[in-house]
Amino acid sequence: MSNHDNSSGLRIAPITPGTRPELAQQEAAITAERGRVSLLYQVLLNSPPLAHGWEQMLSAVRNRSSLPAELRELVILRVAVINRAPYEFAAHVPHALKAGMPQCRIDKLREVMVDEAAFSVLELAIVRLTDTMTRDIEVPDSVFDAVRVHFNEQQTIDLVATVAAYNMVSRFLVVLRIGH
Repeated sequence: MSNHDNSSGLRIAPITPGTRPELAQQEAAITAERGRVSLLYQVLLNSPPLAHGWEQMLSAVRNRSSLPAELRELVILRVAVINRAPYEFAAHVPHALKAGMPQCRIDKLREVMVDEAAFSVLELAIVRLTDTMTRDIEVPDSVFDAVRVHFNEQQTIDLVATVAAYNMVSRFLVVLRIGH
């Protein structure tokens, strides 16, 4: 471990909320949108401009998307599983439950190979798109078209952006060992 590591295992030390007056307004905005300054945002605050952009982008993806909340959370949980990001998965289980996803379906998403019988045609199409985007990046027309028949342009953009954004989140979490 380098001399930049700290005892918590994080590769970058978090900034404790309330300890830097110059970040007070930004911390207040994060708290207003998310209810608290999570460990992820405490680490992000080491780069205030990036923390601001991140909060704006991810708040739009999570809170202003045209996707139904249950489908959005299905994507987020699935990305977390594929990218081995347990902090992200654990953080979104309460959101998935609140959105109406049963615990048994959440448990099925933990499997590397999903039980196809546990999901609707649309949900399975979304899982396949999410898996393909996350693992392979390039998506065959057959996988894309299976989702596209269910959504208009905005919903399609919101879905693809959700997969892409949460791949960014999970990779950031894993590399910096946030929540490990």
